[in-house]
Amino acid sequence: MPIVPVDDLAHPLLADFSHANDVALRWTRGHGLYLAESAVVLQRAVRAGHRARAVLALPGQEASALEALGGDESVPVLVGDDALLSQLTGYSLHRGIVASMDRPPLPEPRELLRDARTVVVLDGVADPTNVGAIFRSVSGIGADAVLIAPGTADPFYRRAIRVSMGTVLQVPWTRIGALPTEQLEGFHLAALALRDDSVDLRAFAARRPDWVALVLGSEGHGLGEASLAACDTVVRIPMRHGIDSLNVAAASAVAIWAMSG
Repeated sequence: MPIVPVDDLAHPLLADFSHANDVALRWTRGHGLYLAESAVVLQRAVRAGHRARAVLALPGQEASALEALGGDESVPVLVGDDALLSQLTGYSLHRGIVASMDRPPLPEPRELLRDARTVVVLDGVADPTNVGAIFRSVSGIGADAVLIAPGTADPFYRRAIRVSMGTVLQVPWTRIGALPTEQLEGFHLAALALRDDSVDLRAFAARRPDWVALVLGSEGHGLGEASLAACDTVVRIPMRHGIDSLNVAAASAVAIWAMSG
């Protein structure tokens, strides 16, 4: 389909972008939709095999949109000025491009874990910014998969995808039930938490089990008692200068790095 100029908000192809929040998009059509913001993120989504439905672009961004789509001219690229498109979406397209994408079906946990040795479990991490930052660490430092337990923000939220630099679309992930769960059978569950019986991360990493699941809890109260009881070891990151802990995203990066040694 050729480039489609947009000069009013009545165009039927604009429906995917009309002030739709992340929760609404999740339950739209089949497995749902998500929004890929920026040419880099759109390109990563396409390379991951995800299907684009439509692209919104500011004037001058048409070539970048088509390049990110891999030259697929079947996807409409809707071009309008920022003031008009901001009325439609509720936010400014300061990155120039946003695409509506079909969500792919999530893999079964058993399939995802078949060849994994180090995985990250997010149990109640509610801030999409933190979820996106954790995915970026998983991709950049090196873990095999992310498992999303109840109470965790959806990795396909627009902000999570943006903060992750699109790595949410590349890192293998799926959803699991609440801990304890048989879905992690065979993995040594290592909870990051402040507790008197916790083990120094460096000592744990020096004798790491063959299969490790790093379990991270919410930004406020951390892991609940049921989740902690389901874990085999409680691990702490040694701190200095009276600081007791790191932000959950920073803690994930340190722990993943320790497990990768």
